[in-house]
Amino acid sequence: MLVKLRLSLTVVFSSVLAFLIASNGAINWLAVAVLGIGGFLVTGAANTLNQVLEKDYDCLMKRTADRPLAAGRMKISEAVLAAGFMSLFGISLLALFNPWTAFLGTVSLVAYAFLYTPVKRISPLAVVIGAVPGALPTMIGSVAAEGQLTLLALSLFAIQFLWQFPHFWSIGYLGFADYQKAGYQLMPSKNGAPDPSVGWQAFLYTLFLLPASGLPFFLGVTGLISLIFVLVLGIAFAYFAWKFYRNYDRKSALALMFFSFGYIPLTLIAFWLDKV
Repeated sequence: MLVKLRLSLTVVFSSVLAFLIASNGAINWLAVAVLGIGGFLVTGAANTLNQVLEKDYDCLMKRTADRPLAAGRMKISEAVLAAGFMSLFGISLLALFNPWTAFLGTVSLVAYAFLYTPVKRISPLAVVIGAVPGALPTMIGSVAAEGQLTLLALSLFAIQFLWQFPHFWSIGYLGFADYQKAGYQLMPSKNGAPDPSVGWQAFLYTLFLLPASGLPFFLGVTGLISLIFVLVLGIAFAYFAWKFYRNYDRKSALALMFFSFGYIPLTLIAFWLDKV
């Protein structure tokens, strides 16, 4: 629970898939393992520091009240020590690839724990800030394979960056009351309720995703089959976001949230299977 296991594994999954998409020749499974472990440790460290900083607020929300620090099952000093060791070993493993991976891993850790986390209590701008470390895993995976920052790395980063807005707005809508109870300002509000502009923003970002998802094809990395697949997937994503915008209710928010869970893994798997 301290490292938010499911979230950390999701991050590792996207980073490993980006590595496989960017790799040429036979797959180096040892490198995949090193990237996965290093990425998991860095993500775990960021999630741990997040809980250290939010301990007093986590206990106010139903979905976070049972976390080890909020529930009092673990001391802050123990969590900080765990975060220190995880960040040390995680960044060291990423550095085995090249300086870029270590640098981006560090940026991701610092941005999530020390920028996104405190700004959550101040402004919805935190969502934009959090989208950067949230999208860096694909860039880290690509850079680990290619050894430098390339257009492919930037395109995969763009896809995951844009995806996070409809993904989060649906979650934020559903958890609005909990966030308000803990004093988080993640969701724009109007008259004590989620601002309806959130629905429009969610729809708009799914439209931005359509051209962005075609970039790996136009860079000559993936083929026509995956291009068609991700465009169809993107149109479906936009449809659910449109329904959320028009209806702006719990049912449409749930539908958008559940579809968003599958969008990134399906897109990355399609790119990998259809490499040119």
